[in-house]
Amino acid sequence: MRTASAVWRCSVELVLALDERLGPPTDNYVNGTQTWLADNGPDAITLEWRLHPVAVYRAPRDLSHYDLWELVVDQLRAGVDAGELALGDERRALHSLWDGLEVFAAYGDEVEPATLAQSAVAALGLTPDASGLVDHTRVGDEWERSGGRLSIVSLLLEELRT
Repeated sequence: MRTASAVWRCSVELVLALDERLGPPTDNYVNGTQTWLADNGPDAITLEWRLHPVAVYRAPRDLSHYDLWELVVDQLRAGVDAGELALGDERRALHSLWDGLEVFAAYGDEVEPATLAQSAVAALGLTPDASGLVDHTRVGDEWERSGGRLSIVSLLLEELRT
């Protein structure tokens, strides 16, 4: 089954837009994933916004996954260089945390890819790098087989190019 999705590569602008437009994540996962659920899809359907971690994600030492998002956003808003974020007892680059953002209908609602992309742009204020239909089962299976060594965002972008 293929699901309408839109994908953005990670950037400072993306992180700040997420915070400004969607607020704090609904959920923070130990694997680095940040997730928002918001009723901002077409016809007010719930969209799941998922900021995917980099391949072989490693959490910053001495920092709870619950505090990661807020600490990153606070520093970016204060103008800290995205390559020198103070996280726990180390300095890390934004791109060592997240690869990119994916949005899709949260509860299996069917939506056309172009309609989803339009709603996503209206909600986030940024145009996705790619949108279309993805096979989440294939992406998840490949990621699992790799032991997390593959980038979910790269797999999604590959799906959207085919």
